[in-house]
Order: sequence, then C-alpha cells, then structure tokens
Amino acid sequence: MSGWDEGAVYYSNQAQFTEASSEAEAAAASANSSRHSVLLKFKEFIRNFEKEKNVFPYRESLVNNPRFLVVHLEDLLSFDSDLPSLLRSSPSDYLPLFETAAAEVLAGLKMKVAGDSGEMVEPPRGEVQILLTSMEDPVSMRSLGAQYISKLVKISGITIAASRVKAKATYVQLICKNCKSPRTVACRPGLGGAIVPRSCDHIPQPGEEPCPIDPWIVVPDRSKYVDQQTLKLQENPEDVPTGELPRNMLLSVDRHLVQTIVPGTRLTIMGIYSIFQASNSSTNHKGAVAVRQPYIRVVGMEETNEAGSRGHASFTQEEVEEFKKFASNQDTYEVICSKIAPSIFGHDDVKKAVACLLFGGGRKNLPDGVKLRGDINVLLLGDPSTAKSQFLKFVEKTAPIAVYTSGKGSSAAGLTASVIQDSSSREFYLEGGAMVLADGGVVCIDEFDKMRPEDRVAIHEAMEQQTISIAKAGITTVLNSRTSVLAAANPPSGRYDDLKTAQDNIDLQTTILSRFDLIFIVKDIRMYDQDKIIASHIIKVHASAQTASSDSRASKEENWLKRYIQYCRTECHPRLSEAACTKLQSDYVDIRRGMRQQANETGEAAAIPITVRQLEAIIRLSEAIAKMKLSHVATEGDVAEALRLFKVSTMDAARSGINQHINITPDIANEIRQAENQIKRRLGIGNRISERRLIDDLTRMGMNESMVRRAVLIMHQRGEVEYQRERHIIVRKV
Repeated sequence: MSGWDEGAVYYSNQAQFTEASSEAEAAAASANSSRHSVLLKFKEFIRNFEKEKNVFPYRESLVNNPRFLVVHLEDLLSFDSDLPSLLRSSPSDYLPLFETAAAEVLAGLKMKVAGDSGEMVEPPRGEVQILLTSMEDPVSMRSLGAQYISKLVKISGITIAASRVKAKATYVQLICKNCKSPRTVACRPGLGGAIVPRSCDHIPQPGEEPCPIDPWIVVPDRSKYVDQQTLKLQENPEDVPTGELPRNMLLSVDRHLVQTIVPGTRLTIMGIYSIFQASNSSTNHKGAVAVRQPYIRVVGMEETNEAGSRGHASFTQEEVEEFKKFASNQDTYEVICSKIAPSIFGHDDVKKAVACLLFGGGRKNLPDGVKLRGDINVLLLGDPSTAKSQFLKFVEKTAPIAVYTSGKGSSAAGLTASVIQDSSSREFYLEGGAMVLADGGVVCIDEFDKMRPEDRVAIHEAMEQQTISIAKAGITTVLNSRTSVLAAANPPSGRYDDLKTAQDNIDLQTTILSRFDLIFIVKDIRMYDQDKIIASHIIKVHASAQTASSDSRASKEENWLKRYIQYCRTECHPRLSEAACTKLQSDYVDIRRGMRQQANETGEAAAIPITVRQLEAIIRLSEAIAKMKLSHVATEGDVAEALRLFKVSTMDAARSGINQHINITPDIANEIRQAENQIKRRLGIGNRISERRLIDDLTRMGMNESMVRRAVLIMHQRGEVEYQRERHIIVRKV
C-alpha cells in the first residue's frame, strides 16, 4: 500500500467539520438565493413593466436596440420599491446582475436560430449595457466625500477634456510559464486592474519541479476587452462659490458611452463614486497604501446644453402659448429692447443691437457644403463709464450659454484651444478655450483693445468661419465655435477724441473690424438736461436696490427673457421676403456708392470698410428682428430697421472724427510741410520725445499747435514716426 497518497490525494472524514462552517455556508447560500431572487425581479421588470395598457417600453427598446437599455429609476421604484435602494447602496454588485438579466431577457425574446448541425439552438447571448437616469437633483461636486464611496451619485458640470479611447480588459487570460495550465481572471470595472494570484495551483508530479512564485504570464490575444475613455468634468461656472477655483472630477466611461462627448458639453451624469490607486502619485504618497484618488464610473449621462439639445429644450404647453401670445403683439420688438439691461439709461440703439445679438440670425448650410454664420458680432467702442461692461455682464447673465473674458487676461490659447500633455499617460489631448466652451452662445470680451495683436488674430477664424483649426503636437483637428462675440474697447488715448480722424480713434485692423456686424461709438456727451436725467436715474437705481420684493420679480423677468430667447432660437428660422431682398439690394449699392464718393473727395479710404460682410450683417439683423416676433419671414419693415441700426452704428463710426484733408488750402499745406521739417530737425532718427514737449517747443518757435498735431498725424500715417505708451511718446522710425 506504500505510495497510495502520492500525487497528493488525501482522504478526509466529513464529520470533523464544526457547526460554524455550516452557518457560513448557509449565509452564503442565502446571499446567493437573494441575488437569484433579485435577478428574477430585474428580469420581471424588463419583461412586464408597462407605462400604459399593453405598452412595454423596456421590452420594445431592447428588441429595437439590443446594445444598451436606458432605465429610469422612477419606473423601477414604481415597479418594486426595494430595487432602487439596492442599486443606490451597492451599484457595483447589482448593476452586473441587471445587465445579465437584460441579456437573458433579450435572448428569450429572440427566435431560435439554426446551428452548425442544422437543429434549432438558442441564439448566443449578447451583452447589454444598462444606463440609469433619474429625475433627482444633482449633488454638488464639493459635497462628494468618503460617505459616498461605492454609492450611486448624480452630478452635473462641463466637460473640459476627453482622452483617447483605450481598450480595457474585462477578463484576463493567464498561462503558467512552467506547467502551461491556463487560467481566467476577472478584472475590476472602471479604472481598477486585475488581481493576479501569486502561485499556480498545479500539483507537481513526482520528479517534476514545482511551479515558482509568480508564474503567470498574461496572454493579451485571448483576453476580452471593452472600450474605455476618461473625461474631465468641471463644475458649472454658476455653481462655483465666490473666490474659489472650480473643482474637477475624473470620469471613466465605457462601451457605448465612449466618444459621444466632446469638450465643452454640459453634462448631468449618474455614476458610481469609486477610488483608484494613482500611478503617478507624488513621491511623498508612494508609501501610503491607504490613500486613493476618487473618480466616478459613469453608468448614465444626459447632455444639458443648448448646442447639443437644439430640438428638446423642454417647454411646457403654457409657456409656449404665453410666448406665442407675446409675439403676436404689435410692439414685441420695443418691449424686448426695453427688457435689455433696464438699469442702464438711454443707449436705445445699443440695446436693440444687443437684443439682435442674443436672438441671432439664421445659420445656413448651402448645397455645396459651405456654412454661412448666423451669429451677430457687436463691438462697443467709446469713453470710460458709458456702461459698456455693464452690457457685457447683462448679456453674460441672460444668454443661455455665455463666457466672459477680459482682453488683458486672455491669451490666444485660452480663447481658442490648448494642447495639454497628460501627466500620467504622457499623451497630448485638447482642452477647449472660451470660444469652444461657449459654442451656441455668446463670448463677451472686455478691454478688447488691450489684447496683444497676435492673440486678437487667433479669433479671426472663430468670428467668421465659426470653427477653430488646430495643428499642434501631432493633433490636427477642427473644433466648432458657433458663437456671437460682444466686445468692448476704449480708443487708444483712453477717451474718444473728436479732433482726430476715425482711423486714429479706432486703432484696430480692418481685418477684425469687418468681422463685426455692428460697431457702436459710445460717447460721453456733456449736456445739462441729459446729465440731470441720468443722475436722477442712477440715484433712483441705487435707492431702490434694497427692496427685496422686486428682486424676485426681476430675476423672474430675466429668467423669462432667457427662456424666450431659447424658444425663439430653437423654433424660429426666418428668411427674407422678395420685397425685402429688392430693397436690401438697392440700399447696399447706394451705401457702397456713398462710401466711394467720400473716398474720392477726401483721398483716403474709410476707417471701417463696407464690404459684402456688411451686407450679410444686415441680412442677419433683419432675421434676428423677425425672430423676436416669431415670424418666419423677414419683411421690408425688418430690413428698414436693420438698415437704420447699421447706419447709426457702423456707418456713423466710419464717418466719425474730422477728415484732415477737408478743404486744405495751399497756405495750410505749406504750414504743415514746415512743421514736418521742424519735427524732423528736432527729432533724430531713432530718438524719442514726449508729444507734449515737442508741441510746446514748436509753438515757442511760433508755429500753430493744430498744424503741428496734423503734421505728426500725417507722419504717423506715412509710417515715419510711431507712438508709444498710449500716445504719450513719439519715436522717429528708421
């Protein structure tokens, strides 16, 4: 009998097990049975839940779309009150059960198919992804703490970055390098890895050497994979407390949610709040085994922004009726313009232009693939304290999507898009800037003239073609930026100077000026009557600011305007009528003729060019005015109002300031020449002098001050001298 226990075959008597282990077995069995009963409940829910009589939504959607199933937690609650609480408390246990149930139901709903040998067999079981949605309010990203770990949470925010798609193993096939025995290990979902056993459980035969520690090799070809992508979700700007930086959260999405989201989209997500061991954790945390980083494993998401949900911004029937009734009034246009920035006195034309910008024209796609922009860009240029920034702030609050930036604090990459290297995977990815995040809304740029010229060039393409092209670090792509731009700027000398020409007051290049549909010159005119009215208005605003009762009404008004703008933008796309087209054509030709005449008389081109872009601008304005009235046709009246707006803004700006060539007599021309010679004598090439001192020196020599100023202007236009330090210093160029 010697050697009967070779090969490690042992005999044991079963009676030696104690009572305790049978209790543990019973507990495991009961857990197993409860899991089985939950599985049956889930299957029952998918098969038998009915919305109304004989309508089974989940069964039908499974048959129509066998890859994923969107489940409302409210439906689950009405079907069985225990299931949602189980899903919320331990989603990572019960969600796979739910997916198994869905796959089994789907296999049961399908017909049998003919197998290889010819007889009918059950169809192979596919995988179904369950996506959860619910009507509850999202929690704040700041309140997510340790008590939420492994629970179901709902948060909302803006995506700021999306990584490339990676393949994530769900089952890893291992093989022992000594005895070649295979083994399959399941991976943890999300960003977790697989736990590989340390030793092989193969029992060595006599004479065979035992398997060493850590004998397993991964066989990648035989493992099973799903797609996975990581997103970065940042808090909505309106939810960030004062003086704090917005927080962001890492999201992991897999299977059918991959590549559905572009940066800049507003999302509301349901997910499992989980933790992972960061590979790139800083050196001082290397030894800390217990410190983990949180992330959210997404199990359901919905887009909330206007650009993505153009069709289904949900409006109730009462709201729609109220909007239509309001639009049918005669004075809709005036009422809307009076609701724009009510705390600002006067500036009626600017308010009308801002209203047009908020509503926007119609975006058109031509048959040959060219897209014409429908968004209106407005530039406010003028003196300090004329409420320019107030307009910008009002638009930021009222527009459905808006981003506010200041010229000095924004770079070209911050406005368009930047390429960032991911610290852990060392790969490059794109982060959208202000123009991309405001896609479908408005970008407000304050202090537009203080921007560096190379940064201002970056938004040329975004303003006309409404795309942002990028070719950096091996990423070549085109991002959408269908935004309106509302910019505010000061003239170079700080105030608008009527003694200077339009070119010197508007110190921006014609390339950027022609992209603005309306350019307003806002002057601070000193008039006794007007000053009195403005003073009483401002004092009244300050005095009545404390009353809280009107405050709620004001916010309600603001909210109403926001909803109305959203409704008009989604529902109404006006086009020009025949009569309006003819009127517009003749008026545009007249304007061009007038500008040409002016150029011939004065001998120089206008500061603001009148080009085909301006014609398109008038068309967009007409459509926006029609859109305010929810009318589908832009009439002659709308075109007339658009032309009036265009004339009081851009045309007025083009004609503003003095033209230094108006009736120059030979004597004046002679004086200017003398002044030029004296300036050249006084100022050597490459030298600098303050403008004030130069004028004082030359007036002491008996020259006329205005002639000296004109001579300096003319030399500046010829490029012989240049200004520095906001026109205080003059430098003679080589």
